[in-house]
Amino acid sequence: MKTRGKVIVAGHICLDVTPVFPGNGRMGNVGEIFQPGRLLHMDGVDIHTGGAVANTGLAMKILGNDVSLIGKIGDDAFGKIVLDMLGAYQAEKDMIVSAQTSTSYSVVLAIPGIDRIFLHDPGANDTFTPEDLDWQMIAQAELFHFGYPPIMKNMYRDGGRELAAMLQKVKELGTAVSLDMAAVDPASEAGKAGWKEILKAALPYVDFFVPSAEELCAMLDEDLYREWSRRAAGGDMTEILNMEELHWLGEKVLELGVRVVMIKCGSSGMYFKTAGAERLKELCVSLGLKPEEWAAKEGFEKSFEPEAVLSGTGAGDTSIAAFLTSVMRGEALEEAVQMAAATGACCVAAYDALSGLKPLEQLKEKIRKGWKKNECCI
Repeated sequence: MKTRGKVIVAGHICLDVTPVFPGNGRMGNVGEIFQPGRLLHMDGVDIHTGGAVANTGLAMKILGNDVSLIGKIGDDAFGKIVLDMLGAYQAEKDMIVSAQTSTSYSVVLAIPGIDRIFLHDPGANDTFTPEDLDWQMIAQAELFHFGYPPIMKNMYRDGGRELAAMLQKVKELGTAVSLDMAAVDPASEAGKAGWKEILKAALPYVDFFVPSAEELCAMLDEDLYREWSRRAAGGDMTEILNMEELHWLGEKVLELGVRVVMIKCGSSGMYFKTAGAERLKELCVSLGLKPEEWAAKEGFEKSFEPEAVLSGTGAGDTSIAAFLTSVMRGEALEEAVQMAAATGACCVAAYDALSGLKPLEQLKEKIRKGWKKNECCI
């Protein structure tokens, strides 16, 4: 099925370096694995582009969208690798290359049986500003997706003033807006930025908001986030979620102005909630969506059983790509969320974000043949 219109994916981009740990079984806890002076033998290394621009942008391109990628990198060795990798998809021409900064990178420690650990240098992402964008191109696009403002300094400083102004300008040009977030260290500068106020400023201009449950809860309600941490007791926080709390988060972001929210809940699945028909009217007309298939909806899509679990790197980003691809195809909300959940299950079976990606038609066929879903508490 063909998608409609031009898509811009902008925001954070980096080079992901993922050492491959031997075996698939649990290796112990982090303190046991990483001890001073210990030499760990690895099974190779996986090097790929990372961040929302590469993960969501390239995934949307692979899934058949007309996509332009806009991210900022340095004029250095890592930057050349990023351009070469994007060039393999003919997706490098709109990248911003600056000699005044360095390319962002992440060392991704995907230890079997343990959630990922990221060693991240934001590099050029911290210097990204709305002035870097091609506004003429955005005016001609139907959808603008922006990813990871919590790890882009200019997007969260001064109460998120530049982020809100950028999204407002996109909306005024008549282009639909999608926004993804990223987790931050509460003790970091970004973690202390006052995210509740930043969201209040930015979300009135957002049509599709696609954060993770942990990110959103940490930003909107620190007390609830601490309660989740207590209940998880060091385990996966997404395994202790309940529908009542997700409903509360969904209500909060709709009150702040969002039209459609899809909350990524890790291995449990995807929660979704939408505004009423009147607030969705303009969006549905601009993107060719049927109001009866999108307005005043709420639900939870359980995740599908993956063939293997190698790494969660980029799985959330590619889930968003499948969701937005379905949007650009004019499909119903429930089908868009289902494609997001199915794509996430495929992508955890690879170390990078894109190797596990499957055509949406192939996923639909697998579902028709009885693809099993994971059991969860929600």
